[in-house]
Amino acid sequence: MDKDTSRERILIKTSWISTIGNGFLSLSKIVIGLFSGSLAVLSDGIDSATDVVISLVMLFTAHIVDRPPDSKYAYGYEKAEGIATKVLSLIIFYAGAQMFISTVKGIFSDTPKALPKMIAIYVTVFSIIGKLGLAFYQQKQGKRVNSSLLIANAVNMRNDVLISIGVLLGLTFTFILKLPVLDSITGLLISLFIIKSSVSIFLDSNVELMDGVKDTSVYDRIFAAVERVPGASNPHRVRSRQIGTMYMIELDIEVDGNMSLLKAHDIADAVEKSIKDSVENVYDIVIHLEPKGKCHSVEKFGVNKDMIQGK
Repeated sequence: MDKDTSRERILIKTSWISTIGNGFLSLSKIVIGLFSGSLAVLSDGIDSATDVVISLVMLFTAHIVDRPPDSKYAYGYEKAEGIATKVLSLIIFYAGAQMFISTVKGIFSDTPKALPKMIAIYVTVFSIIGKLGLAFYQQKQGKRVNSSLLIANAVNMRNDVLISIGVLLGLTFTFILKLPVLDSITGLLISLFIIKSSVSIFLDSNVELMDGVKDTSVYDRIFAAVERVPGASNPHRVRSRQIGTMYMIELDIEVDGNMSLLKAHDIADAVEKSIKDSVENVYDIVIHLEPKGKCHSVEKFGVNKDMIQGK
């Protein structure tokens, strides 16, 4: 089995496990939340329902990202994962905003509030255990195949665990103090936490879609790799971007203008090998050769060594 096929199979398998697990937890919390009269548990169930939608989007995306490049998408379809992550952040934000509106209305409603039933605590404890297992599994598989989508979903599930813990604490104090409004306040805090998580995921996905890199230390490694190659000098106009989990790197270097084309080509090959030895997951490297000492005009794009040293 080749690497791409294996990655797709892992993405699909992990997504199905997430879908089934979250579907069961969501249904349990929504039913028990309605039955017990707990707005906090109901809100937690709605949050888990968004995870089911997330998992379905992941299943759809898994079939796209490993398509081979074609004439329309010469760099392949890896960025579909970044687009899907962006969509997921909007889904999570919508769910959080809806929960916020509902809980605010509940808090200021004139309708008398009753204490939730004790079964609300039991389903919350069950949810915490289930979510911890799913989050650990998603994180492990996401790191295994270097998937930003799986890792983002694992972060979302860890947030769900914190949410359920908050629900459990809220229910406990609700029963101890016999104040039903605490259940509604817990639901309000959960909604704010979900909104914050969605914004974080949204901003994180911007990096890949804007042709950036999350780890800017990659430029230090590129400059150091060039310096290790005899005959190569002044690396400049260095550009690196992420295509899915891979780096696409472009840069200019200077060589002796009097050397043969064959010798200059050998130096370029050596630079490429040196960079690949220093940077993992390189998709491709494009090197532009220039004669040493050539005057450079002001360049709009790219990173120079002075920019790195001046950080």
